[in-house]
Amino acid sequence: MSRARRALPAPLSLLLGVLLAALFVRLGFWQWHRGEQRQEAWRSFAAGTARLVALNGASDALPLYQRVAVRGRFDGAHQFLLENRSLQGRPGYEVLTVLRREAQRALLVDRGWLPLGRSRQDLPPVAVSAEPVELTGRLGHLPTPGLALGRAAPRGLWPKLTSFPSMTQLEAAYGAPLEPRLLLLDPGSGPGYAREWTPPGISPLRNFSYALQWWTFALATLVIWAVLTVRRRRSR
Repeated sequence: MSRARRALPAPLSLLLGVLLAALFVRLGFWQWHRGEQRQEAWRSFAAGTARLVALNGASDALPLYQRVAVRGRFDGAHQFLLENRSLQGRPGYEVLTVLRREAQRALLVDRGWLPLGRSRQDLPPVAVSAEPVELTGRLGHLPTPGLALGRAAPRGLWPKLTSFPSMTQLEAAYGAPLEPRLLLLDPGSGPGYAREWTPPGISPLRNFSYALQWWTFALATLVIWAVLTVRRRRSR
């Protein structure tokens, strides 16, 4: 079979090239949009420290990542240990403790990170006093996994182990309504552990760079098609 016969017809090769380039362009815009969303989330995270407000009502009545002050009593008998949480590359748990408030829904407080013990059966001590406390921190969401396979509902005795749970699952385990957002406890505020809160997700710059890569692929696809077309015409 000759080389001319093996080559795709010009209209078909043009169609395939355009479709492939269009796909790359679309993927580029999708990554750019994701970058803008992450950039807005990072801006909200930074803006949350601008002022401290009292949390007297529902947590979702205030902006996400707003820094707040709240009063209550820790319910040390009901705590959750979030598995698969790491700090500086070390595996461990994040400790979620229920904070009871007068005439308000209970609020989950992320008291920070603890390293794994000698084994997963050797749980870290997380006891806390029931004395009244005044805390400060950011309003945030529960962490979410990259894949749904990482989820595990609360299980076992208190403190209950869980991995990327939903607030509904935590409410069911606790047996009472909880605020839809949790408090990311400020470093130095209240009894807690290692706390190094960072903006959610990867840097927006990574999404923007991915977008540029996809657009480069689109341009390269058209250039390659043009070069191959010119060569085919010259070989006739």
